[in-house]
Amino acid sequence: MLSSKMEAALNKQLELEGYASFLYLSMASWCEREGLEGCAKFMYRQSMEENEHMMRIFNYINETDGHALAPAINQPPHTFESVKVLFDQVYAHEQKVTASINNLVALSYEEKDHATLNFLQWYVEEQREEEALMRTILDRIKLIGDGPQSLYYIDLELEKINEIEEKAEAESEA
Repeated sequence: MLSSKMEAALNKQLELEGYASFLYLSMASWCEREGLEGCAKFMYRQSMEENEHMMRIFNYINETDGHALAPAINQPPHTFESVKVLFDQVYAHEQKVTASINNLVALSYEEKDHATLNFLQWYVEEQREEEALMRTILDRIKLIGDGPQSLYYIDLELEKINEIEEKAEAESEA
């Protein structure tokens, strides 16, 4: 059974995960309008992944006799100065989510909530992977540059990442 403090904190996390899903969906739309199909596909997948993260917490709250609340989601931005700025924002948001997960872990220790601590370990690892991936993408953008001609190569790099991620997903499902 969740404490009321833990339930409230997990419901707050739903907002962050839901916002990330909508932010990445908005970014996917912008990428698509800019002709960056690889980037758009990457962001659509990220949006779906964040929605899955939100639903995993939502279900956990209800499974542990709490009351999951559908979060109100603020309208994310829908235009971006450049691909680099877009991925800078993604990285910053992932860092914010990581900090929030770390706060939930600390709270689970404080509340002696071992079930939630165990549940959150998946998120700790997931956030490490997400931040590393975004840093890799930003490093590649730095190497390639983000001028008009460079966008083609950035898009190709994201398509390669899409293929790697899709292969990993297929292997985990097999």
